[in-house]
Amino acid sequence: MPAQKIRCVGAIVTDGSGRLLLVRRGHAPEAGRWSLPGGRVEPGESDSQAVVREVHEETGLWVEPGALVGAVERPGPGGAVFDIYDYAASVSGGLLLPGDDAADVRWVHPRDLDQLTLTSGLARTLAGWGVLG
Repeated sequence: MPAQKIRCVGAIVTDGSGRLLLVRRGHAPEAGRWSLPGGRVEPGESDSQAVVREVHEETGLWVEPGALVGAVERPGPGGAVFDIYDYAASVSGGLLLPGDDAADVRWVHPRDLDQLTLTSGLARTLAGWGVLG
């Protein structure tokens, strides 16, 4: 029987200084590690709607989703697979404040990513997609 796939989205949000918006995960998987804001796509929700909702829930910011940057699969609970689609996004409003399942949120320059404990494969994936400059 094939593994259950759970569709998820992530947001690659950068500011005018080239910094990347990251959240520190408050819950498993990989609690305490830094990642892109994002999460599961709810039933009846488009990827774009999920990006807007998840970024706002986790960071307090409103975003305009853009193009699909790439997709990855990561192990999920009970043998399930998180099927994650990461989209470029730009801030359209809101106030930066950790919320929902984010323990912290901050803007990080790509040159400083090695100072943070990132989720598995994140730096390699972003570098492969050309996101880190």
